[in-house]
Amino acid sequence: MSRPGLVGAAASLVGATLFWAGNYIVGAEAVRSIDPFSLTLLRWVLALPLLVALAQLVERPDWRRVLAAWPWLLALSLFGMLAYTGFLYAALAATTAFNASLINAFNPALIALAGAVLLRERLTPVAVAGILVALLGVLIVVTDGDPATVLRTGFGAGELLMLGAILSWTGYAVVGRRAPALPPISSTAAQAAVAVLLLAPAGLLTGVTLPDGPSSTGSLLFIVVFPSVLSYLLWTRALLVLPAGSAGVFLNLITVFTAAFTIAVGDPYTSAQLVGGLIVIVGVVLTYGRHLRRRPG
Repeated sequence: MSRPGLVGAAASLVGATLFWAGNYIVGAEAVRSIDPFSLTLLRWVLALPLLVALAQLVERPDWRRVLAAWPWLLALSLFGMLAYTGFLYAALAATTAFNASLINAFNPALIALAGAVLLRERLTPVAVAGILVALLGVLIVVTDGDPATVLRTGFGAGELLMLGAILSWTGYAVVGRRAPALPPISSTAAQAAVAVLLLAPAGLLTGVTLPDGPSSTGSLLFIVVFPSVLSYLLWTRALLVLPAGSAGVFLNLITVFTAAFTIAVGDPYTSAQLVGGLIVIVGVVLTYGRHLRRRPG
């Protein structure tokens, strides 16, 4: 894979996050006709051959070495391919894509907190303040600006499922920091294979909901090609130039792109969502601000 310049790396990150934002928008449409379990299974069944081909073309991995790390691949697949994806699509069936993306924006701060607790990674006072600010933003989002509603009615199902999603991705990130270094696209392909092997028996027993028309078919194909394959290629390309911490801050663009689409098409949103989402992003930038000040290398 050719090494991009700084501008090319930033453009790759923008493209990757745009496609991941598309997973929220298009995923919300897909779950209207395909249940979350079936969508998760179909996503990785169809993406797997594309990921394997892309890994072979770009990375030319030693597959025996990749598969030798199977305990790590199993854990990563359980947290990322299965739990995160399943929780996300279940959440999109119960809440809006915009709301889900706002809660997801807290994920980088949650990962930083988990790294400090579980991996003894150092948190600066500014980073701690950033986590608290981001948490406040999430609370504003999930309660629509009225935290007292939690005491009366609790969280909504969609919000709880989305919290499950970001907890799952946090587990994925923590395991990934301990896992052996593997070519990233090849590792993703192997994790997708594990997900298919684990989900397929249940799919054979219970049945799989297939797309019921051109719209749901198009949604599924978008999810397979763009957020499942091309995003990983662009992200990997960017990491040839930028450190992971700097790249991670770009994940906030998922919320920005989802919000922009929501406003552009006239979907409903509330001032609490906008204010809470902005507070979350400010908190995450505070948490990872040290990465933004580093020179790429």
